[in-house]
Amino acid sequence: MSGLPSLHGTVPASRRGRRVGTNDSRELILAAARRLFAEHGFDGTSLRQVAREAGVDPALVHHFFKGKDELFALSVDLPADPAEVLAGVESLDPGQRAEEIVRAVLRLWESPAQHSLVAFLRGTIGSKAKTAMLRELVTRTVLQRIMAGLPGTPEERALRGNLVATQVVGLMLVRYVVRLEPLASAAPDEVVRLVAPNIRRYLAEPL
Repeated sequence: MSGLPSLHGTVPASRRGRRVGTNDSRELILAAARRLFAEHGFDGTSLRQVAREAGVDPALVHHFFKGKDELFALSVDLPADPAEVLAGVESLDPGQRAEEIVRAVLRLWESPAQHSLVAFLRGTIGSKAKTAMLRELVTRTVLQRIMAGLPGTPEERALRGNLVATQVVGLMLVRYVVRLEPLASAAPDEVVRLVAPNIRRYLAEPL
């Protein structure tokens, strides 16, 4: 680790006091990435910009992170990977897809990750920066996967994805954060039976 500065170039003179290559540098990079992603979004932020904002050599960003996707995911600090939670959903027809979306939400939130998810959701609602980053992640990762392969113009697909999100986010808030009864105590199969038809309509039926 001590050889990093000579391998990857010289750190600007104004930044030489920092301990390049330490965990402190990794946290500086993450903090800079959070600010830039929140302000400019994923596409509007480059790794070179992140390095400049953090005051580190650009090669150090590549040393700690595999690429921009990983840096973004770690910046958002989600308790679970949406791609893993929704794996395979894009191959299903709208009816099966709607049910699997609800089941995936229930599996995740009724796992040991529930406390972390509640804390994350509450923290996100109270932070403009985290809300902006979560919006970017949901648009790029969650909604693209949910809507993959379904018909419609890009505008219609975006609207349908937004409407699906109202059901999913509403379910998470009411069942697991607010804990409104009787939904909070309803059996998972009953939740799927009640919620999936709305999601199926938003996915493919006339709006």
